[in-house]
Amino acid sequence: MNKEFKRLAYPYSVWLYVLALFPALVMILLIFLDIRGIKFEEATFTFDNFAFLGEKSTYKAFGYSFLFAFITMAICWFLGYLVAYWVFRSHFKNKFVILTILILPMWSNILLRNEALKNILEPNNIIQDLLSKIGIGYGIDIYSLGLWENAGYHFAIIIGLVITYLPFMILPIYTALEKIDYSLEEAAIDLGASDLQKFWRVIFPLSLKGLITGSIMVFLPSMSGFAIPEIVGKGKVVLVGKIIEQSFMYTNYNLGSMLAIIVLVLILGSLFIVNKVDKEGETLL
Repeated sequence: MNKEFKRLAYPYSVWLYVLALFPALVMILLIFLDIRGIKFEEATFTFDNFAFLGEKSTYKAFGYSFLFAFITMAICWFLGYLVAYWVFRSHFKNKFVILTILILPMWSNILLRNEALKNILEPNNIIQDLLSKIGIGYGIDIYSLGLWENAGYHFAIIIGLVITYLPFMILPIYTALEKIDYSLEEAAIDLGASDLQKFWRVIFPLSLKGLITGSIMVFLPSMSGFAIPEIVGKGKVVLVGKIIEQSFMYTNYNLGSMLAIIVLVLILGSLFIVNKVDKEGETLL
């Protein structure tokens, strides 16, 4: 019976090797080749491509990517835990409905959502237009903030990242909270612990699995994403995803492949951490 079920995995195995593993191997090969386009007959072996990593534009893009991803993750820590804990402690009969409402925006296209967000953050947006019809003066132009160079665009990107990836923080934390044995909380109360002590000594440590899983699920796409910074940030801030996109667009496959493999290694490393922290997948719905 097991062999029969294994045969059902053959199409997936073909898909994995042809559309995932093979392109990854090609990108690794391109890192060590001096090549224009994909003319392998003219390629020569070289280590010179690693010099791209030392260019100011490259490490500046990595710096911005990690900074925005970390800020996004930190904001999602705070908001995500508050929301997850509120749902966990609520007395709703069907909490699944609440969770469904929270993830409902994810059912729409991410590009459309961020295009709508960009419109709201600009002056003369649809909300301002509607409020003006009832005599309420309202105006916002986050892009014009002049705290530092491109400050408004930085804030806009972070807002877009938080709104997009917050559900990925809420769900694992909520799942971890729901799996906590209530008898542990009762034991803490019987031992004289206050509500605050019960939270920090019992609930929070037992929910760390969900927090770690959610952090990785937020940090990785925030760091490597392309669409959100490009749409909401109007392309004013260059991140890693933008450099990868431009590299492949202008046939600089060496740089694009190198950065893509670096991101892939980070993703695989993060999945390894998740597997070590949550071997049974308890925090994943």
